[in-house]
Amino acid sequence: MPRKGNLLADNTSAKQIGVRSTRQRSAISALLSNIDEFRSAQELHDELRKRGEGIGLTTVYRTLQSLADAGMVDVLRTDTGESVYRQCSSGHHHHLVCRHCGSTVEVEGPTVEAWAEAIASEHGFTEVSHTLEIFGTCRDCVRSRADADSGAPASV
Repeated sequence: MPRKGNLLADNTSAKQIGVRSTRQRSAISALLSNIDEFRSAQELHDELRKRGEGIGLTTVYRTLQSLADAGMVDVLRTDTGESVYRQCSSGHHHHLVCRHCGSTVEVEGPTVEAWAEAIASEHGFTEVSHTLEIFGTCRDCVRSRADADSGAPASV
């Protein structure tokens, strides 16, 4: 699934999606467009500070929430309950997330979609939405752990 470019740098203006365009929002947008993994607000804040951006943690949280509300970023809760954020492709999708390195793959799930509609209908629900994240260990982390266990040098 293709990812969008910078959240506020394409043909869609901030005003069209209901968010104000600010220096802080632009900095967060630029950072999100350059990372592939889900990151916590604290991790994003730390990276912004390393880049010399004078943005408070509260502003990062508020901005991420407004971008999520506008559908510009995906939010998921890790298996530890922490909210993490990532700029994703448009359209409905699900995620495979490595619980070790945070690597994320967007996937479609037509079987899940059919099941959700069927179970909702069976119980008289309409206007149904859902999210699905599958947590596991990615191939690279499995290899790294196997290399560490065998005493072999980690592969690059």
